[in-house]
Amino acid sequence: MYAVVGCGECRAVWVVDGEPEATGCPRCGKRHQFGKLKRFAETADPDEARQARAALLADREGYGDAFAELDSFAAMDADADEDAIDDATYLEAAGLDSEVVADAGERTERGTEGGSRSKRETVTDALDALDRPTEAEVVAYATERGVPAEYAERALGKLRRNGDVAETNGRYRLL
Repeated sequence: MYAVVGCGECRAVWVVDGEPEATGCPRCGKRHQFGKLKRFAETADPDEARQARAALLADREGYGDAFAELDSFAAMDADADEDAIDDATYLEAAGLDSEVVADAGERTERGTEGGSRSKRETVTDALDALDRPTEAEVVAYATERGVPAEYAERALGKLRRNGDVAETNGRYRLL
């Protein structure tokens, strides 16, 4: 069951799913006992509840007649899906290759090349991925992933000085 209820403090109106003991006003945050709230509408369908809430708000603001001329939420939702263009068409119209964009998105989600790892994170990734690497191995790992060698060397030194990394006999490990 879905109920359209209102707040006595700020006059907000919202849809509540089920029959909880209490619910909070999304506008002012006041907690209300659900059983004591005025129910403007009750329905088993969430779209009908949204429609009833929207009609109530439109009437309150003096737009009830204009709202009555609109289609239902379900119909407008279906129309939006039919009339919308897909991502590939949009990207192609903007002059972008949709396959290249999709590949870049997949790489970012996997956290591989072209992802959103910072240079410092790449250096710490090297320490995590390699078994007690030398400075040269850390620098090689980082440069393969686009981090300048000078930066990797400086970052490794800073990590060691800060106590984030231990160095024993030229071998490094994360602490």
